Amino acid sequence: MDCIFCKIIKGALPCYKIYENKNVLAFLDIMPVNGGHALIIPKKHYTNIEKIPENELCSLIKAVKKIGKALKQGLGVAGYNLQLNNDPIAGQIIPHLHFHIIPRKTGDGLKLWPQGKYSKREAEKIAKKIKNNL
Repeated sequence: MDCIFCKIIKGALPCYKIYENKNVLAFLDIMPVNGGHALIIPKKHYTNIEKIPENELCSLIKAVKKIGKALKQGLGVAGYNLQLNNDPIAGQIIPHLHFHIIPRKTGDGLKLWPQGKYSKREAEKIAKKIKNNL
């Protein structure tokens, strides 16, 4: 497999490791948005969040929570953005499930995405389509 994250997990590529357990690896992003920008990945290869079994996802999210807290305390930041780019259309570049934790500082220049509005009928139609597939 040519997955860069799988190579990092196997030790074939270096990383700035910040956390590891039997299911999860976390390390600094080499192209950080802000200092401390971390990636949290499952050690098994899954391309997106729908592919990972729920018990492994729980382990991954527990690690995200632990790292988020450590990031706030260790770097003295008041908060962070937690991001998952799920599939290439959503900006996922590495096809291995991963969460980004991006520390935030006042005046860092990062902005949230633009927001729109639904018409009443449009919101009802979309909600129905989603509910029908649960």
